[in-house]
Amino acid sequence: MKRGPGSGAGRGPSWMCSHEAGSVATMSFWRLDPDVIHLNHGSFGATPGPVLEEQRRLRDAMESNPTRWFLADYQPALDEARSRVADFVGSDPAGLGFVNNATEGVNSVLRSLEADLRPGDEIVVPDHSYNACRNAVEVTAARTGARVVTAVIPFPLRSASEVTDRILGAVTDRTRLLMVDAVTSPTALVLPLAEIVAALEPEVQVLVDAAHAPGMIDFDVTALGASYVTANCHKWMCSPKGSALLYVREDRRDRIYPAVISHGYNGGWPAEGGHLHTQFDWTGTDDPTAWLATPVALDAMAGLHPDGWDGVRRANRDLCLTARDMLVDLLGIEAPAPDGMIGAIASVPLPRSLSPGGTIFNPLMGALRARWAIEVMVMSWPDPSAGLLRVSTQQYNTVEDLERLVEAVAAELDL
Repeated sequence: MKRGPGSGAGRGPSWMCSHEAGSVATMSFWRLDPDVIHLNHGSFGATPGPVLEEQRRLRDAMESNPTRWFLADYQPALDEARSRVADFVGSDPAGLGFVNNATEGVNSVLRSLEADLRPGDEIVVPDHSYNACRNAVEVTAARTGARVVTAVIPFPLRSASEVTDRILGAVTDRTRLLMVDAVTSPTALVLPLAEIVAALEPEVQVLVDAAHAPGMIDFDVTALGASYVTANCHKWMCSPKGSALLYVREDRRDRIYPAVISHGYNGGWPAEGGHLHTQFDWTGTDDPTAWLATPVALDAMAGLHPDGWDGVRRANRDLCLTARDMLVDLLGIEAPAPDGMIGAIASVPLPRSLSPGGTIFNPLMGALRARWAIEVMVMSWPDPSAGLLRVSTQQYNTVEDLERLVEAVAAELDL
C-alpha cells in the first residue's frame, strides 16, 4: 500500500469495536488498484472480475455474428436478465425496463409526463437531490410552465420525521409530482420513503431516484407503491457500467416512453411482455451486455458472504457506521443523522473553518488522492464555503482502510 505522511496510528478502542465489519473479498476479485484505498464505491461502483469476464464472453458472442445475436439471441437473453433483476427488486417483469443509468430513467419519466403538465403545476424536489436529476426537472418545468418547489431538508438532522415533515409541507393542491431520492447523493441519507409515498400516492405521483438503493438497502419497488422508480445496477449490485432499471407501477405503464424514441413506438420491435418492453428493449444499436451480465453480478456478490445478499448489505453497513463514528470522533462533532438513516454510505460535514472552498469537488479530495492514495468523495455542499466528506464501504474494504483515512484527514486538516 502506498504510504503518505504520518505513522498510521490508530484512533483507539472507542470506535474500533462499535461495529463489526463483515467478510472482506480480495482485491483481485474486484480488479481494483491494490496501491489505492478505495472508499468511494457509491459514486461509480466497482465490477467484480467474474462479471467483467461474463461481459467479455457476451461481447465475443455478439461480435462473432452480430446479425444472429441481435435478431435471435438478444431478446431471450434480455428477458432472462430482466426476470432476475425484477425478482431482486420486487417487481413483476412487465413493470421493468432497462436503461443505461438512473439519470436516463428520470429523464424518460419526466419527458413522458410533460404532456400532462400545465402552467402553474408544481414539481416538488428536495434540496438534497442529485444535481443531474434536478437539472432534468428544471428543463421539464421550463418546457411546460410548471414550477419547481424546493423542499429544504436540514443537515445535520435528528430524526427521519424532519424529512417527512419538510417534504409533505412543500406539497400543495397544485403539486403534480414529487421527485425524491431513496438515498440522497450528497448527504447519504436513507429517506423515509414508505411514509412519504403512502401520504401522497396516487393523488400526487412520486418518482423515486433510487440510484443507490438496490444492493445497499433492502428495497422492494412494488411494496413501496411509488408510480416510478429508477435505480442503478452498476453501483451496489456491482454490474458493469451502463446497467440500470426503470420500474413503472401497473396503472402508469402505458404512458411512459424512453428518452430515445425508436422502433418500439409504433410496434416495430418484437418485444414481448407489454408496453415497457416494446418501448425500452430496443432504442437503437448499442452494447447491451452490461444489462445481460447483471445476473452474474447478483450471483457473484451473493457468494461473498455466508448469508448472501443480506450478509453483504449488513457487513457493508456495519463498516460504514464504523467509518462515520471514526470521522465524527476525529472532528469532535455529533453524528449528523440517526444510525437508522445510514446504509453503506455516510456523509459528515466539515467545519467551515476547515473547509477550503471549491466548486463541486472540495480541494481536500485531491489532496487525499495525491498524498495518501485514498479515493473518497469530498464535495462542496450546500455552498462553496462548506464541505462534506462522504465515505462508502464495500466488501473489499477493511477497518485498516478507515484508520488510514482518519490519519490522512487529521494530517490534511491539521487536527
